[in-house]
Amino acid sequence: MKHTISVLVENHFGVLARVAGLFSARGFNIDSLAVGETHDPQVSRMTVIAQGDDHVVDQIMKQLGKLIDVICVEDLTNKDVIERELVLVKVGANAENRNDIMHVVNTFRAKIVDVSPGTMTIEVTGSEGKIDAMLELLKPFDLREVVRTGQIAMSRRHELKMPGAKGARKASHKKTAKKKK
Repeated sequence: MKHTISVLVENHFGVLARVAGLFSARGFNIDSLAVGETHDPQVSRMTVIAQGDDHVVDQIMKQLGKLIDVICVEDLTNKDVIERELVLVKVGANAENRNDIMHVVNTFRAKIVDVSPGTMTIEVTGSEGKIDAMLELLKPFDLREVVRTGQIAMSRRHELKMPGAKGARKASHKKTAKKKK
């Protein structure tokens, strides 16, 4: 089963390696990993997509929760979430097929971000299904290059305890102080 895991971490060097290491130590391949700073520059959010058994993912989440730099871990797999991915696609383009390519681009509300004499580069943002459907329609146009950011996800109904929220930062520092003892 595919799992979407959101991890809030302190923004320090080495944290990404420790988090990824937990997955590899359990024999899990990470299908997608997106990491970025939150509104608080001291905190980053990781969105990890991995295939695996529910029991093993539960164990990984418990292990993640024990890491000093981890503030919060949540499995978003069976929750109501908003998921997005950004993709750049370079296709072969000539005078005969440019209009057909533009029709596909417009259908998916994508953007053409670069045009050269022999190629067009398209930017599309959306769910994995939308991205895959667009790539399938672009295959006949000589796909030259595809770059995917990895999926990001956010729960629709509730918020993770983010630093900056009342008492959240203090709680994470208490957790850190306890683990260092």
